[in-house]
Amino acid sequence: MRACIVIPARYASSRYPGKPLVPLRGATGQARSLLERSVAAARATGLPVFVATDDARIAAEAERVGAPVILTSDTCRNGTERVAEAVERAGISADVVVNLQGDAPLTPPHFVPALMAALRDDPEAAMATPALRCDARALANLRADRAAGRVGGTTVVRDRRGRALYFSKEVLPFGGAAEGAGPVPVFHHVGLYAYRPEALRRYALLPPGDLEQLEGLEQLRFLENAMPIIAPEVSAGAAEFWELNNPSDVALIEAALARMNLP
Repeated sequence: MRACIVIPARYASSRYPGKPLVPLRGATGQARSLLERSVAAARATGLPVFVATDDARIAAEAERVGAPVILTSDTCRNGTERVAEAVERAGISADVVVNLQGDAPLTPPHFVPALMAALRDDPEAAMATPALRCDARALANLRADRAAGRVGGTTVVRDRRGRALYFSKEVLPFGGAAEGAGPVPVFHHVGLYAYRPEALRRYALLPPGDLEQLEGLEQLRFLENAMPIIAPEVSAGAAEFWELNNPSDVALIEAALARMNLP
């Protein structure tokens, strides 16, 4: 399956303006922008990587780190719409288009082939996105965001086939992560999407759905329009995963970079 990665990046984030340019210090103390670290994570897959943006500052940073830029309009309502527009504008031809969101620099590269395999195994799925079973630290971080009133990570609930039933900014299932109850049945949704091109084109033509707007989660547009999402369970192994959603996440990601000895 021919695939490429498009990183959608915008400057005007409502929760964290200028987020792609935020410096993150690694284990050596060297600061690299969030965008540079996201590009590095994408390159680790071995696939072609593009940055899609409507902002000259982000375009300049992408060019500085040697990532091809696709300029998009400023009317894109979310990353999936931006990726769809970028694919059309650049004339990209691929069997699978991967959206590695620009706020997820800790994304392990092996998640991408896992999504491609899931699409091969489920030919009816419109797209694939990973589900990462929470460990104690990840669950505590999710709950801390909720307790502080912050909009942070996303959880996904799946059926027995591994297809997504729902995504939420709440910790779902409620009460399903009791101490001593065995493996934590809460799945952190990883901000990584592998689309079939025809599903991506259809998505861009559909209006935002009610649930999508209420949750602020773009992937719900697929479910609201009966477009199945396969959400395979993945393992991060020794790696840690967290997205940069709020300014408070900088310290969490920098601590993870230090623990994983990443420069």
